[in-house]
Amino acid sequence: MRVARVTLLLVVLCLFNSCPLTAQQRPLLTQEAEVVTPKEILVQVGFEFLQDAQFPLSGLTGDLTRVGALAFHLGMSRSVEIQVEGTVRNFLSVTQQRPAFILPTLQNNGTATNDFGELTLATKLKLLPERGKRPAVGLRFGVELPTTDERRGLGLNTTNAFAAVLVQKHFGRVNTFGHAGVAILEAPAGLFSQNDVLLLGWAFVLSVHERLNIVGEIQGRKSTRATPDTSPLVGTGSRGEARLGVQIFTGGFRWDVAAIAGLTRRDVETGLSFGVSKTFRGFFGLGRDN
Repeated sequence: MRVARVTLLLVVLCLFNSCPLTAQQRPLLTQEAEVVTPKEILVQVGFEFLQDAQFPLSGLTGDLTRVGALAFHLGMSRSVEIQVEGTVRNFLSVTQQRPAFILPTLQNNGTATNDFGELTLATKLKLLPERGKRPAVGLRFGVELPTTDERRGLGLNTTNAFAAVLVQKHFGRVNTFGHAGVAILEAPAGLFSQNDVLLLGWAFVLSVHERLNIVGEIQGRKSTRATPDTSPLVGTGSRGEARLGVQIFTGGFRWDVAAIAGLTRRDVETGLSFGVSKTFRGFFGLGRDN
């Protein structure tokens, strides 16, 4: 409840002074090399419905609902952006349970469970602006904190670090961008072990009207080691998904909806994401002229 109250307070504080929407591409997960304008904060709120989500550490499979997928992106300077991202609550309707490392504590006679999502803290740097034939280049690095409870069966409750190079280039009305990097994932079922994975993603935004964009992406991670369910590295294996959707600009907000399809046997079967984004000026005095 404390986390939910803090995030609600942040949203309310941001509502004091608004300004036009800037970069960042919800409902996509791949990020641009561009950063949020200085002294502005981009607030994004989303919801997701995912079919046949799998959780190897607890052996659970079911339909997952993510409520309040929040992102706060603060523009600190022309080349620096601070990001705070997380999910207020995840709800799983259990359809299958297999033997696993952890015996989760379930609700409703073993048919449901819920938990907070992982909290991610990251910094994005714009290293080179887009100029002529040269793409914009950036760097994003951060850490995923252990804010989940593995006994609930949804999270790994591990600390993970990541870093990725970002590239972005415009071709007429098409904005293309992608990333390539590495992540170090802590083993959830073993001491002094970790899995190193490659991070890859490519996305596009096609402007078809001043109030409508078509967006899409393919992104995920590739494990450098085998991660069977009996391994201490369970839950850190290869993952990937594709998204295709639209962004609609109306009422001073950017609304979005996207279809989701998993790309590996461990990913969700299908899913739906929708949300809203808005940029605000001023955050604890950052937007005020002194």
